[in-house]
Amino acid sequence: MGLMGKLLDVLFGGGRNAIVETAGIFRENAEKGADREAAMRAQALAQYAAEFGQPRVGLFDRVIDGLNRLPRPILAFGTIGLFVTAMSDPVWFAGRMQGIALVPEPMWWLMGAIISFYFGARHQAKAQDFQSSVLQTAGMAGEVRARVEALDALHVPLPLEAVNPAAPDRNAALEEWRAKQ
Repeated sequence: MGLMGKLLDVLFGGGRNAIVETAGIFRENAEKGADREAAMRAQALAQYAAEFGQPRVGLFDRVIDGLNRLPRPILAFGTIGLFVTAMSDPVWFAGRMQGIALVPEPMWWLMGAIISFYFGARHQAKAQDFQSSVLQTAGMAGEVRARVEALDALHVPLPLEAVNPAAPDRNAALEEWRAKQ
């Protein structure tokens, strides 16, 4: 065995690959990293499915959902009511706005934080409900596909006369074009 053979045995011998092992110190193995990422995502989806898989159907849940739906309409209709009041009784409206002007700035910051957290939490809850419904729908894809294939197997194409009995047997434009050719 020559010098090159001994050098190759040092680098790649004994079932080892010194180049890959050395490169692995400086750079992550992409395939193993993808495997770890897929396993992590699968665990997260399993946890999500366990947490949000059960529908909320109790009376308490329905009452709380109803109460959670109230603030946005109240804020919207309240703002519209302020505009109507400002137009119908400007003096009364100005008196109320003078009272609001006396509210200290930290109270406004607190009000903004409370409203931001409320709408942020509401948005997150709705997004999670949407993702849950997407997962349920995706889980039914195989069943739906099997049903569509079963229906397609039952499909029998109808002849043109059955679809449109008044359709002529010939195409005059096509016959004219063929005659010119």
